[in-house]
Amino acid sequence: MPNALLTGVGRRRGIAAGIAAGLARDGWDLALSYWQPYDERLGLDGDADDPKRLADELGRAGVRVVLAPGDLEDPEVPAQVVARAVEALGPLDALVMSHTESVDSGVLDTTVESFDRHYAVNIRATWLLIAAFARQLPASGGSMIALTSDHTVGNLPYGVTKGGLDRLVLASAHELAGRGLRANVINPGPIDTGWMTDEIRAACLAQQPTGRIGTPEDIANLVRFLLSDEGAWTNGQLLYCNGGFPAGRIPV
Repeated sequence: MPNALLTGVGRRRGIAAGIAAGLARDGWDLALSYWQPYDERLGLDGDADDPKRLADELGRAGVRVVLAPGDLEDPEVPAQVVARAVEALGPLDALVMSHTESVDSGVLDTTVESFDRHYAVNIRATWLLIAAFARQLPASGGSMIALTSDHTVGNLPYGVTKGGLDRLVLASAHELAGRGLRANVINPGPIDTGWMTDEIRAACLAQQPTGRIGTPEDIANLVRFLLSDEGAWTNGQLLYCNGGFPAGRIPV
């Protein structure tokens, strides 16, 4: 079976949990990385036992699942998470990065501490994960995917660092091509994973031509394709998988 490391899998309702479920159905063995103090700090919808419950559910599908928690703000942790996954599963064939730091603030009220934390998690940790993943790639190569966002207005450090993440991942498709690495970025638009108020949901629906809000399963379907043999020709791309939601400011 192929092996994948997924980051940001702290909540069963999150996008990464949906991706994990989709990959498990395809027979992927999985390492799930997360940092629950972040979810708790933001008051996101979830329970302390979500990672274990998700791992147990996926394991019943017949795949191996290992938990690899870690605070990606610490520069030592990304390599440790990759090493933990390799130790438990063997060489990794895929890396799917859904981790993030996202705390609303604007040009005038963003603190240096907050900006630095966004940079550390969204850009530096992504770079260190990519490097550790690339160094252990099997001879057959592998695939890497990161999730991004257009949301910048009123969420400045998040949006700015997501823009940096885009360029980092897309550059990797070229710099690391000799290692057999494919790399793509997915922009999912607004997905309701428990953070939307009724007002935000209504405002998003008003701009959504499909008439519904996207789900983690919608994003999982694209990830499954990109990691498949059929998706091998898609490389070095920033893909919008948002049902036609207009790029730009998410109404909040």
